[in-house]
Amino acid sequence: MTKLIDGKQVANDLKVQIASSVKKLIALGITPGIAVILVGDDPASQIYVRNKQRAAEKLGIDSEVIHLPATTSEEKVLAKIAALNANPAIDAILVQSPMPAQIDENRIQSAIVPEKDVDGFHPQNVGALFNNAQDYYPMANTPRGIMTLLNEYMPNLVGKKALVIGRSILVGRPMMAMLNNADATVTLAHRHTTNLEQLIADADVIVVAVGKPHFLKMSDVKADAVVIDVGINRLADGTLVGDVLDDMPDSEQLLTPVPGGVGPMTIATLMQTTVELARQHSTI
Repeated sequence: MTKLIDGKQVANDLKVQIASSVKKLIALGITPGIAVILVGDDPASQIYVRNKQRAAEKLGIDSEVIHLPATTSEEKVLAKIAALNANPAIDAILVQSPMPAQIDENRIQSAIVPEKDVDGFHPQNVGALFNNAQDYYPMANTPRGIMTLLNEYMPNLVGKKALVIGRSILVGRPMMAMLNNADATVTLAHRHTTNLEQLIADADVIVVAVGKPHFLKMSDVKADAVVIDVGINRLADGTLVGDVLDDMPDSEQLLTPVPGGVGPMTIATLMQTTVELARQHSTI
């Protein structure tokens, strides 16, 4: 069986550090606070938000969930964000995606002040990431969590051939920037890429985020490659699978499992960023 990357364990180790940081901040009279806006009743989104809230509460972080009807106008969401921007008790603001069709998610993300943009999607924070700015700024939590995993399992990325499959603003594009900032040689592949098979065969690190069950086979990957599976797909029988098929019964390849790989890291990293933002606000 391909060797599995233990995302749960790395996430738990990170949470121990976060809990220690929270205790120190609370001792100084600072309680980190995160607000999550959920518009509509998408079942998956409700589960994600509930998991985030539970993680925050366990770590001593104040958590507020603002659940709005699916018919909520964009103006009302913007008004909620404006109120949270002005609320000193809130250090981090997250708007759960996807949102109803009447709401422009880009406009919503841009309305969150950059210093409370816990997802790192504000244009200012995206620009800082792509410029490899050296001062502090929040960045996308899933790619950042992946970088934490890679630091455990492939700590030296300098000169490594990294392939990112999928170019969403949620994962692919910030992932490309983070790997590039770590001095890997990065290729961003997408639906129009014509030489994907060769890119897969040559890559030392592969991050797959396309949302298609078993899109990539481990038998097509280098023997010593590290593969990060970001996909979460539910099959007709209810089974959860990733974007990667593990068809190698005995190899030295490394792969994140689904579930239990990237997912726990995303939530832990979200909490990490919330605490960092609280610390930043305490020095303003």
